[in-house]
Amino acid sequence: MRILITNDDGIYAEGVLPLVQWAKTKGEVTVVAPKVEQSAKSHGIEIHKSFEAKQVDLCEGVTAWAVDSTPADCVRLAILGLHMEFDLVISGINRGLNIGRDIMYSGTVSAVFEAGNLGVNAMAVSTSPEYYKDAAKEMDKIWDFIVANDLFRKNDMWNINIPTGGSDAFRFTRQGGNYYSDQFKPEDNDMYLPCGIDVFAKTDNSEFDTDAVLVDKVISVMPVTLDRTNLELYKQLRKM
Repeated sequence: MRILITNDDGIYAEGVLPLVQWAKTKGEVTVVAPKVEQSAKSHGIEIHKSFEAKQVDLCEGVTAWAVDSTPADCVRLAILGLHMEFDLVISGINRGLNIGRDIMYSGTVSAVFEAGNLGVNAMAVSTSPEYYKDAAKEMDKIWDFIVANDLFRKNDMWNINIPTGGSDAFRFTRQGGNYYSDQFKPEDNDMYLPCGIDVFAKTDNSEFDTDAVLVDKVISVMPVTLDRTNLELYKQLRKM
């Protein structure tokens, strides 16, 4: 299996090497990841100017490229620019959960969307900052769950979130609501500093990824799609 690893925390983030070492047990690994942190860059891509992509030494037996652009561009460059072929893209392990409506902003999840757009199976894997250094130890059980349930035959893109401390329990989920927002602190010279705040409100709905991870402490496995059509409304409108 040919595996591409990317992220939005940067190619030298602490979570990269443990994931790479795990992925090497599954196949041939290539890393194409941002040169510097690109968190919350969503699905931004560069279309107006060139950007740097430099091969770097990351670890033995792995080809690695540091890209001075976004996670989505890393996937685009690897497939469309460097003409590599992959069976699977893994984005992560992200230092911070990507649950609820936060996936709108996530560079980690957007790399998965770009992979899906280019016809490659992909999964995003994220966890809390508190569990970041240890999260790679969950990959065997996550992969076993994926294989046992034949998930990539059912859907080509998955968003997976690991609770603090890990878990042996899995739950198929759907997107919850907001759990993170910002307050803006005014500073000198007409500057404003965004200050993150927790706005999660427990819903007691075990279907939501937010409640599954933050309340029930299980691994959330959510199928995601590129299609943003409101299908229920679309079907109603077609009957008019």
